[in-house]
Amino acid sequence: MKVGPDIATVAALMGDPARANILAALCAGQALTAGELAREAGVTAQTASSHLGKLAAGGLIAGRKQGRHVYYALAGPDVAGVLEALTGLAERTGHTRLRTGPAEPALRRARVCYDHLAGDLGVAILDSLTARSLVDGSGGTLVLTAAGETFVTALGLDLVAMSAQRRPLCKGCLDWSVRRSHLAGALGAALLQRFYGLGWAAREPGTRIVSFSPRGLAALREIFGVAVEA
Repeated sequence: MKVGPDIATVAALMGDPARANILAALCAGQALTAGELAREAGVTAQTASSHLGKLAAGGLIAGRKQGRHVYYALAGPDVAGVLEALTGLAERTGHTRLRTGPAEPALRRARVCYDHLAGDLGVAILDSLTARSLVDGSGGTLVLTAAGETFVTALGLDLVAMSAQRRPLCKGCLDWSVRRSHLAGALGAALLQRFYGLGWAAREPGTRIVSFSPRGLAALREIFGVAVEA
């Protein structure tokens, strides 16, 4: 018998179309009810309940009871990272289910990936941070430099609180549309929340799309050095 992690079991959990739709919906980082996930998956409430039970038992999602409802979310950012990478692989190998639509350019430009920014702008931000030696990836992992610590503190981020989290401070997440990495980890999540708080960006309701305001685009140009058009 082979020993070690059983990727076949995880792949089988993700491989069912309805469960894949459920997981994709949860990639937006929001906790959703069984009824909401049933609609996302295009299945009955009873079928969705069965799928949710399997995903929870497999450690891919977690449920939290609040009032009369149970809200489900991905078990962690590592699950979102795997899903993002699989989405890129599916696109690269030609396995697509839907035709492109009006929302696709916006989705590719900027979207939420679990709790951090993905898409063209997410990749451009990491590229800029690296080029300016605020983040160093030369050792194979992303590290916030001393200059980077000064930079994020000036943005109003709590470096001590971010560093105290169990997940890495900086982590690359393979972007499915750009096929290069955007910034994940505690810093990636904190940056996106800061963008929201400053009014630079906002989530479009019911989607993963992140829209930047004119002020936000100006900040990306002036503060982050990202070449972006209005």
